[in-house]
Amino acid sequence: MVELEGRVAIVTGAGRGLGREHARYLASKGARVVVNDLGVANDGTGGDRSPADDVVAEIRDTGGTAMSNFDDVSSWDGSKAMITAAIEAYGDLDVLVNNAGILRDSTIVRMTEDDFDEVVRVHLKGHFAPTKWAAVHWREQHKAGIVKARNLVHTSSTSGIYSNPGQANYGPAKSGIVTFSQIAAKELTRYGVVSNCVVPGARTRLTLASPGLPEIMQPPSDGFDQWDPANTSPLVAYLCGATCPFNGETFYVQGGTVRRLQSWTLVGDSIEHPVRWQLDQLEEAMQAFQQR
Repeated sequence: MVELEGRVAIVTGAGRGLGREHARYLASKGARVVVNDLGVANDGTGGDRSPADDVVAEIRDTGGTAMSNFDDVSSWDGSKAMITAAIEAYGDLDVLVNNAGILRDSTIVRMTEDDFDEVVRVHLKGHFAPTKWAAVHWREQHKAGIVKARNLVHTSSTSGIYSNPGQANYGPAKSGIVTFSQIAAKELTRYGVVSNCVVPGARTRLTLASPGLPEIMQPPSDGFDQWDPANTSPLVAYLCGATCPFNGETFYVQGGTVRRLQSWTLVGDSIEHPVRWQLDQLEEAMQAFQQR
Protein backbone atom coordinates (compact mmCIF):
# COMPACT_ATOMS: atom_id res chain seq x y z
CA MET A 1 0.00 0.00 0.00
CA VAL A 2 1.28 3.48 -0.91
CA GLU A 3 1.80 5.33 2.38
CA LEU A 4 1.01 9.05 2.10
CA GLU A 5 -1.22 9.72 5.10
CA GLY A 6 0.29 12.47 7.26
CA ARG A 7 3.38 12.93 5.13
CA VAL A 8 4.61 16.51 4.63
CA ALA A 9 5.12 17.31 0.95
CA ILE A 10 6.31 20.41 -0.88
CA VAL A 11 5.24 20.77 -4.51
CA THR A 12 6.95 23.60 -6.38
CA GLY A 13 5.18 25.35 -9.23
CA ALA A 14 1.92 24.03 -7.78
CA GLY A 15 -0.37 26.92 -8.67
CA ARG A 16 -1.19 25.62 -12.13
CA GLY A 17 -0.78 22.67 -14.49
CA LEU A 18 1.05 19.57 -13.33
CA GLY A 19 1.99 20.97 -9.94
CA ARG A 20 -1.61 21.90 -9.14
CA GLU A 21 -2.77 18.37 -9.91
CA HIS A 22 0.07 16.83 -7.89
CA ALA A 23 -0.71 18.99 -4.85
CA ARG A 24 -4.43 18.23 -5.00
CA TYR A 25 -3.86 14.51 -5.47
CA LEU A 26 -1.32 14.20 -2.66
CA ALA A 27 -3.65 16.09 -0.33
CA SER A 28 -6.53 13.79 -1.29
CA LYS A 29 -4.40 10.87 -0.12
CA GLY A 30 -3.75 12.44 3.28
CA ALA A 31 -0.50 14.34 2.72
CA ARG A 32 0.00 17.78 4.21
CA VAL A 33 1.01 19.93 1.26
CA VAL A 34 3.02 23.11 0.82
CA VAL A 35 1.82 24.72 -2.41
CA ASN A 36 4.75 26.74 -3.73
CA ASP A 37 4.21 29.11 -6.65
CA LEU A 38 5.26 32.63 -7.58
CA GLY A 39 2.41 32.97 -10.08
CA VAL A 40 4.68 34.16 -12.88
CA ALA A 41 3.91 34.19 -16.60
CA ASN A 42 5.28 31.48 -18.91
CA ASP A 43 8.52 33.43 -19.36
CA GLY A 44 9.06 33.91 -15.63
CA THR A 45 8.03 37.56 -15.46
CA GLY A 46 5.45 39.11 -13.16
CA GLY A 47 3.94 37.45 -10.14
CA ASP A 48 0.56 36.60 -8.67
CA ARG A 49 -0.18 34.90 -5.36
CA SER A 50 -3.71 33.88 -6.28
CA PRO A 51 -2.85 30.61 -8.14
CA ALA A 52 -1.18 29.11 -5.06
CA ASP A 53 -3.84 30.46 -2.72
CA ASP A 54 -6.60 29.10 -4.95
CA VAL A 55 -5.10 25.59 -4.86
CA VAL A 56 -4.79 25.75 -1.09
CA ALA A 57 -8.43 26.81 -0.86
CA GLU A 58 -9.49 23.90 -3.09
CA ILE A 59 -7.58 21.45 -0.90
CA ARG A 60 -8.98 22.83 2.33
CA ASP A 61 -12.53 22.87 0.93
CA THR A 62 -12.28 19.11 0.39
CA GLY A 63 -10.96 18.47 3.90
CA GLY A 64 -7.25 18.45 3.11
CA THR A 65 -4.34 20.24 4.75
CA ALA A 66 -2.28 22.76 2.78
CA MET A 67 -0.48 26.09 2.97
CA SER A 68 0.77 28.56 0.38
CA ASN A 69 4.40 29.46 -0.15
CA PHE A 70 5.80 32.17 -2.41
CA ASP A 71 9.55 31.69 -2.13
CA ASP A 72 11.68 31.59 -5.28
CA VAL A 73 12.96 28.02 -5.58
CA SER A 74 15.74 29.08 -7.94
CA SER A 75 17.09 31.36 -5.21
CA TRP A 76 19.53 29.91 -2.67
CA ASP A 77 17.93 31.80 0.20
CA GLY A 78 14.41 31.40 -1.18
CA SER A 79 14.61 27.64 -1.41
CA LYS A 80 16.05 27.45 2.09
CA ALA A 81 13.19 29.61 3.39
CA MET A 82 10.65 27.32 1.71
CA ILE A 83 12.08 24.20 3.34
CA THR A 84 12.19 25.98 6.70
CA ALA A 85 8.58 27.14 6.33
CA ALA A 86 7.36 23.59 5.73
CA ILE A 87 9.22 22.24 8.76
CA GLU A 88 8.02 25.06 11.01
CA ALA A 89 4.41 24.60 9.91
CA TYR A 90 4.19 20.81 9.97
CA GLY A 91 7.11 19.67 12.10
CA ASP A 92 9.09 17.87 9.40
CA LEU A 93 9.50 17.35 5.66
CA ASP A 94 9.06 13.96 3.99
CA VAL A 95 8.59 14.72 0.31
CA LEU A 96 9.87 17.29 -2.19
CA VAL A 97 8.34 17.38 -5.65
CA ASN A 98 10.43 19.67 -7.85
CA ASN A 99 8.16 20.87 -10.64
CA ALA A 100 8.48 24.65 -11.15
CA GLY A 101 9.56 25.89 -14.55
CA ILE A 102 9.37 28.60 -17.20
CA LEU A 103 9.76 28.71 -20.96
CA ARG A 104 11.59 31.08 -23.30
CA ASP A 105 11.86 29.33 -26.64
CA SER A 106 14.15 30.63 -29.35
CA THR A 107 16.64 29.37 -31.90
CA ILE A 108 20.30 29.31 -30.95
CA VAL A 109 21.19 32.24 -33.21
CA ARG A 110 18.39 34.38 -31.76
CA MET A 111 18.48 33.36 -28.09
CA THR A 112 19.65 36.02 -25.65
CA GLU A 113 21.98 35.37 -22.75
CA ASP A 114 19.21 36.26 -20.31
CA ASP A 115 16.77 33.83 -21.94
CA PHE A 116 19.30 31.04 -21.64
CA ASP A 117 20.36 31.87 -18.10
CA GLU A 118 16.85 32.32 -16.71
CA VAL A 119 15.47 29.04 -18.06
CA VAL A 120 18.46 27.04 -16.83
CA ARG A 121 18.33 28.84 -13.48
CA VAL A 122 14.64 28.20 -12.86
CA HIS A 123 14.67 24.58 -14.00
CA LEU A 124 18.07 23.21 -13.03
CA LYS A 125 18.98 25.41 -10.08
CA GLY A 126 15.31 25.39 -9.12
CA HIS A 127 15.65 21.63 -8.69
CA PHE A 128 19.08 21.70 -7.05
CA ALA A 129 18.58 24.43 -4.45
CA PRO A 130 15.43 23.03 -2.76
CA THR A 131 16.95 19.54 -2.87
CA LYS A 132 20.11 20.87 -1.24
CA TRP A 133 18.25 22.32 1.76
CA ALA A 134 15.90 19.36 2.07
CA ALA A 135 18.94 17.07 2.07
CA VAL A 136 20.64 19.13 4.78
CA HIS A 137 17.57 18.71 6.98
CA TRP A 138 17.31 14.99 6.26
CA ARG A 139 20.99 14.45 7.04
CA GLU A 140 20.63 16.27 10.35
CA GLN A 141 17.55 14.22 11.21
CA HIS A 142 19.30 10.97 10.29
CA LYS A 143 22.33 11.82 12.41
CA ALA A 144 19.99 12.57 15.31
CA GLY A 145 18.58 9.05 15.03
CA ILE A 146 15.33 10.02 13.31
CA VAL A 147 15.27 7.47 10.51
CA LYS A 148 12.36 7.85 8.07
CA ALA A 149 11.67 7.32 4.40
CA ARG A 150 12.19 10.52 2.42
CA ASN A 151 11.28 11.08 -1.22
CA LEU A 152 12.42 13.33 -4.04
CA VAL A 153 10.48 13.52 -7.29
CA HIS A 154 11.91 15.63 -10.10
CA THR A 155 10.27 16.77 -13.33
CA SER A 156 12.02 16.40 -16.68
CA SER A 157 10.41 16.66 -20.12
CA THR A 158 10.30 14.94 -23.48
CA SER A 159 12.22 18.04 -24.66
CA GLY A 160 15.10 16.89 -22.50
CA ILE A 161 14.99 13.42 -24.02
CA TYR A 162 14.17 14.04 -27.67
CA SER A 163 15.92 17.41 -28.25
CA ASN A 164 13.26 19.79 -29.59
CA PRO A 165 14.59 22.53 -31.90
CA GLY A 166 14.05 25.99 -30.44
CA GLN A 167 14.69 24.86 -26.87
CA ALA A 168 18.47 25.05 -26.48
CA ASN A 169 17.91 26.37 -22.95
CA TYR A 170 14.95 24.28 -21.78
CA GLY A 171 16.02 20.94 -23.30
CA PRO A 172 19.51 20.78 -21.75
CA ALA A 173 18.11 21.91 -18.39
CA LYS A 174 15.57 19.09 -18.50
CA SER A 175 18.24 16.56 -19.50
CA GLY A 176 20.35 17.79 -16.62
CA ILE A 177 17.49 17.22 -14.20
CA VAL A 178 17.47 13.50 -15.03
CA THR A 179 21.18 13.22 -14.27
CA PHE A 180 20.79 15.33 -11.14
CA SER A 181 18.06 12.97 -9.91
CA GLN A 182 20.37 10.00 -10.38
CA ILE A 183 23.21 11.71 -8.53
CA ALA A 184 20.86 12.59 -5.66
CA ALA A 185 19.74 8.95 -5.56
CA LYS A 186 23.32 7.79 -5.09
CA GLU A 187 24.38 10.47 -2.61
CA LEU A 188 21.32 10.62 -0.37
CA THR A 189 20.35 6.97 -0.02
CA ARG A 190 22.46 6.84 3.16
CA TYR A 191 19.90 9.18 4.74
CA GLY A 192 16.90 7.11 3.69
CA VAL A 193 16.15 9.23 0.64
CA VAL A 194 14.95 7.94 -2.72
CA SER A 195 15.16 10.19 -5.77
CA ASN A 196 13.23 9.56 -8.98
CA CYS A 197 12.23 11.54 -12.03
CA VAL A 198 9.12 11.79 -14.20
CA VAL A 199 8.87 12.76 -17.87
CA PRO A 200 5.26 13.86 -18.37
CA GLY A 201 3.34 14.06 -21.61
CA ALA A 202 0.59 16.49 -20.64
CA ARG A 203 -1.28 19.64 -21.61
CA THR A 204 0.06 22.58 -19.59
CA ARG A 205 0.70 26.28 -20.17
CA LEU A 206 4.25 25.48 -21.19
CA THR A 207 3.50 22.62 -23.58
CA LEU A 208 0.67 24.61 -25.19
CA ALA A 209 3.21 27.35 -25.88
CA SER A 210 5.51 24.91 -27.74
CA PRO A 211 5.31 24.82 -31.55
CA GLY A 212 3.18 22.00 -32.96
CA LEU A 213 1.88 20.68 -29.63
CA PRO A 214 -1.39 22.62 -29.16
CA GLU A 215 -2.94 20.96 -32.21
CA ILE A 216 -2.50 17.41 -30.91
CA MET A 217 -3.25 18.22 -27.27
CA GLN A 218 -6.82 19.44 -27.61
CA PRO A 219 -9.25 17.77 -25.17
CA PRO A 220 -11.54 15.19 -26.81
CA SER A 221 -15.24 15.90 -27.09
CA ASP A 222 -15.85 12.71 -25.13
CA GLY A 223 -13.89 9.80 -23.67
CA PHE A 224 -10.53 9.69 -21.94
CA ASP A 225 -8.39 12.83 -22.17
CA GLN A 226 -4.88 11.42 -22.57
CA TRP A 227 -3.28 14.86 -22.24
CA ASP A 228 -4.91 15.81 -18.94
CA PRO A 229 -2.08 16.76 -16.52
CA ALA A 230 -3.94 14.94 -13.74
CA ASN A 231 -2.97 11.67 -15.43
CA THR A 232 0.60 12.21 -14.21
CA SER A 233 -0.27 12.69 -10.55
CA PRO A 234 -0.89 9.05 -9.52
CA LEU A 235 2.65 8.14 -10.63
CA VAL A 236 4.08 11.13 -8.77
CA ALA A 237 2.12 10.13 -5.67
CA TYR A 238 3.39 6.55 -5.97
CA LEU A 239 6.98 7.81 -6.10
CA CYS A 240 6.21 9.96 -3.03
CA GLY A 241 5.09 6.99 -0.95
CA ALA A 242 6.99 5.93 2.15
CA THR A 243 7.35 2.41 0.72
CA CYS A 244 8.50 3.45 -2.78
CA PRO A 245 10.89 0.70 -3.96
CA PHE A 246 12.53 2.71 -6.74
CA ASN A 247 15.62 4.92 -6.55
CA GLY A 248 17.44 6.68 -9.36
CA GLU A 249 14.79 5.80 -11.96
CA THR A 250 13.08 7.92 -14.61
CA PHE A 251 9.55 7.20 -15.81
CA TYR A 252 7.67 8.55 -18.82
CA VAL A 253 3.94 9.02 -18.21
CA GLN A 254 1.25 10.10 -20.65
CA GLY A 255 -2.43 9.30 -20.39
CA GLY A 256 -2.64 5.76 -19.02
CA THR A 257 0.87 4.83 -20.16
CA VAL A 258 3.91 4.55 -17.90
CA ARG A 259 7.29 3.49 -19.24
CA ARG A 260 10.71 3.24 -17.61
CA LEU A 261 13.53 5.08 -19.34
CA GLN A 262 16.97 3.59 -19.75
CA SER A 263 19.96 5.73 -18.90
CA TRP A 264 22.73 6.55 -21.34
CA THR A 265 24.31 3.30 -22.42
CA LEU A 266 26.90 2.09 -24.92
CA VAL A 267 25.24 0.42 -27.89
CA GLY A 268 26.38 -1.99 -30.58
CA ASP A 269 29.89 -3.22 -31.28
CA SER A 270 32.98 -1.08 -30.83
CA ILE A 271 35.80 -0.47 -33.27
CA GLU A 272 39.14 -1.52 -31.84
CA HIS A 273 42.79 -0.72 -32.53
CA PRO A 274 45.77 -2.12 -30.58
CA VAL A 275 47.37 1.33 -30.21
CA ARG A 276 46.38 4.96 -30.72
CA TRP A 277 44.38 5.50 -33.91
CA GLN A 278 45.91 7.20 -36.93
CA LEU A 279 43.47 9.60 -38.58
CA ASP A 280 43.26 7.78 -41.91
CA GLN A 281 42.75 4.44 -40.17
CA LEU A 282 40.05 5.90 -37.93
CA GLU A 283 38.28 7.49 -40.89
CA GLU A 284 37.97 4.11 -42.56
CA ALA A 285 36.94 2.29 -39.39
CA MET A 286 34.28 4.86 -38.50
CA GLN A 287 32.34 3.86 -41.61
CA ALA A 288 31.12 0.84 -39.61
CA PHE A 289 29.00 3.21 -37.46
CA GLN A 290 27.44 4.78 -40.54
CA GLN A 291 26.23 1.38 -41.69
CA ARG A 292 24.35 0.59 -38.47
